[in-house]
Amino acid sequence: MTSANDPSFSLSIDEASDVFAPGDAGAIPIHLVGPGQSEGTPGGAIGRRWVETIGFKAAAKSHVLLPTPDGELAAVLLGAGNGNAGEPSGPSELLLGHIAATLPAGTYRLGEGFGDPALAALSWALGAYRFRRYKSAPANGAEKIARLALPPDTDAGNLKTLASAVWLGRDLINTPASDLGPAEIEAAVRKVGARYGASVRSVVGDDLIAQNFPLIHAVGRASPRAPRLIELDWHKPGGHPDAPKVTLVGKGITFDTGGLDIKPASAMLLMKKDMGGAAVALAVAQMIMGHGLDVRLKILIASAENSVSGDAFRPGDVLRSRAGTTVEIGNTDAEGRLVLADALALADEADPGTIFVFATLTGAARTALGPDLPALFSNDDVLAAKLETIGASIGDPMWRLPLWAGYERNLDSDVADVNNVWESPFAGSITAALFLKKFVRNARRFAHLDLYGWRPAARPLGPRGGEVQTARAVFEVLRAEYGAGA
Repeated sequence: MTSANDPSFSLSIDEASDVFAPGDAGAIPIHLVGPGQSEGTPGGAIGRRWVETIGFKAAAKSHVLLPTPDGELAAVLLGAGNGNAGEPSGPSELLLGHIAATLPAGTYRLGEGFGDPALAALSWALGAYRFRRYKSAPANGAEKIARLALPPDTDAGNLKTLASAVWLGRDLINTPASDLGPAEIEAAVRKVGARYGASVRSVVGDDLIAQNFPLIHAVGRASPRAPRLIELDWHKPGGHPDAPKVTLVGKGITFDTGGLDIKPASAMLLMKKDMGGAAVALAVAQMIMGHGLDVRLKILIASAENSVSGDAFRPGDVLRSRAGTTVEIGNTDAEGRLVLADALALADEADPGTIFVFATLTGAARTALGPDLPALFSNDDVLAAKLETIGASIGDPMWRLPLWAGYERNLDSDVADVNNVWESPFAGSITAALFLKKFVRNARRFAHLDLYGWRPAARPLGPRGGEVQTARAVFEVLRAEYGAGA
């Protein structure tokens, strides 16, 4: 194990592969069953008697271990409930993740009842995730875990790419700010980029002023950790030279004190996750590159630490953005939209086809929709419908809110072109989305995901902790549009 504050501290992009077994010899079957389906219980009459004795009703997320006559593990029954009890919604295959980290060590395989084996296998990998970076190593060596033999006819490489991308994003969010600043975000981007032959560049510190990223610089200048704009470009080798452009923009605030409008202590406890948008963008990018989608991909991550010092930007300051728009600072705790504004302006200069923005942006979105449902804002009805439909089908949901133009007046400023906040507590997530939209003029499609980036309690698809919400849904929409045979 690499310890905290060790300079060799790094993030793996392959760890999820360990939860899959190389073969199914001797594998223990897991059967997905609903209420009243005990007739097919393995072990015949003895198995049925055991199920009856312990009172197993096949409720969602419940499971029972079936023994052999000599005390070995014969099979596992996983309750499906009414058949639509995934996390937080979706098909019952998602429930497999609930037991991936709790079953005894060994090799398992899918038995009966799983209509979508690939989704079930992915659910297993997502549910098996544990953040162990700061835990002492087991005294007896490597930790023994349950592994799943991949179902026949599933694409092992694709499943491992998806799972590893989610694990990487979760690792980034879960890592405390003591070990994850803007430089470490850049290192993670470079590591993923190097694996897939992408080019990566960054603009750091005072060079942000020289190269016209003044808002990113202003937000990060109070921290000893230099702010930066990180840019990754990738095109599928041998891909079409005029392939569609897809740009992913991520908020990478590695810790948010709230600046001079300082947050209360209770509101800072999870602020290591304020770079969740950057983690989602990198996870989606890894999925895109790993699957070889024929797109011209760009990632832009605006990364800074919003700290307090004599050099901090102030309420009432007027700052000029990359786009030339002047911004009055109504609140320094609304810093995420500022760094994103400069990144979006750069993205928009390249006349992109599609821009996705990922950010843990507003508490208002959580008040409206809670932690499970990221807020979706888009200028494209077809894209929004795809995201909602596909997201719900794979347990990665979101809910569309309007880009209500009538609220744009609430960002008016007496001294600048725009204020970064509205003084009222109403419609905070909508006004934040409208602020971002001001810096997107050329993109044909625009989608902004205001996400929580955190799972407050363990669920079938993962433990309490960081979550790259919307990453899988966005990728699946792009794969449907630009994948092989699309």
